[in-house]
Amino acid sequence: MSDPFDGTERSLGQLVASATAEMSALVHDEIALAKAEIRQDVKRGAIGSAAGIAAAVVLLFSLPMLSFALAYAINAWTGGHNGHGGWNLVWCFLLSFAFNVLVAGLLGAIAVAKFKKVKPPEKSIASAKQTAAIMQNAKPHPRPEPRPALDKASVVARSSV
Repeated sequence: MSDPFDGTERSLGQLVASATAEMSALVHDEIALAKAEIRQDVKRGAIGSAAGIAAAVVLLFSLPMLSFALAYAINAWTGGHNGHGGWNLVWCFLLSFAFNVLVAGLLGAIAVAKFKKVKPPEKSIASAKQTAAIMQNAKPHPRPEPRPALDKASVVARSSV
């Protein structure tokens, strides 16, 4: 009679251990992939947030100083420095405000562009869906029929023997 376990066939325990190890490795690989994709999107989101915050800071803190400097520069450029009057200071201040809004709009557009590049971890989702589809097709190992429950009297009688 030949030995059924001659090294070419594995025992049930070995098969279960192998399947468990492979499943664990697959889950770890999917988690690592998700982390890598999310890390990249978080970096893009951080850059977009920084650009948005920079736009708000530029508009808020530099607006008075830039407005005054630019308004008086426009007035001087239009002839106000030589006594001929130049443009009215109201128009000069409105032009300086428009310039500040233009700079803030540019920084805001950069922020929006960076936020649009943030996307869900598509590779991880596809891999998880593929794994779920494979696992749905897997059939569980047939279980033996459960034994009929013993009544309490026989259990007590057996334990006292």
